[in-house]
Order: sequence, then C-alpha cells, then structure tokens
Amino acid sequence: MSFNGKFELQSQENFEPFMKALGLSDELIQKGKDIKSISEIVQNGKKFKVTVTTGSKVLTNEFTIGEEAELESPTGEKVKAVVQMEGDNKLVTNLSKIKSITEIKGDIVTNVSIRGYI
Repeated sequence: MSFNGKFELQSQENFEPFMKALGLSDELIQKGKDIKSISEIVQNGKKFKVTVTTGSKVLTNEFTIGEEAELESPTGEKVKAVVQMEGDNKLVTNLSKIKSITEIKGDIVTNVSIRGYI
C-alpha cells in the first residue's frame, strides 16, 4: 500500500490539552484549533516526504524507514527520531516524549499522537 496523496484534516480530538502539554501558548492554540490542515505524503520505496500546511505554517519532514532522521515537531523543536513501518499501512514515530502513529485506510489517514510515551 502506498502513502502517496494529499489529505485534508477532517477532525481532531483533545487538540487543546495536547498542544498545551507540548508547551504552546493559549493564543497559538486558539489560532490553530479551527484551522484545517492539508497533509501531502510522497513515498518512494522506504523514503518519505511529509508536508503539513496549516494556515500559513508549513512543516516538512523527510525520512527513510528504519533510519535516524532529524524531524521537526509541531512546536518547531528539531529532534532525532526513527520512523518504523508496521504492516503496510502504519508509520510509527517516537519524538521526544510523543509517540505518533499514522495509519492509512483507503483514502482516510488517521494520526494519533500520545504525549508522555517515552
């Protein structure tokens, strides 16, 4: 299964407490909570480029499955992490106390982030 595609955020749960726990200010949380993001994923074998556009903010990360890469977290912090693939439709990343799981099912991409994982 390929992750290639452009996906629009449809819904998010626990956004405010999660972003607050990451250290974002109330002002930034309020600005961001109603903005729908667009994620574009380009996969070439084990190499990925993920670009998330939220309003005027663009966050791009590139990585190769199983290899250490420097990734930017939602707070702008740069962290080294290894992205693993589970099955053929799930990416799992551990970033500085956050576990991020991205799963694709048909044309739906689901992302779950868990704070305090590590």
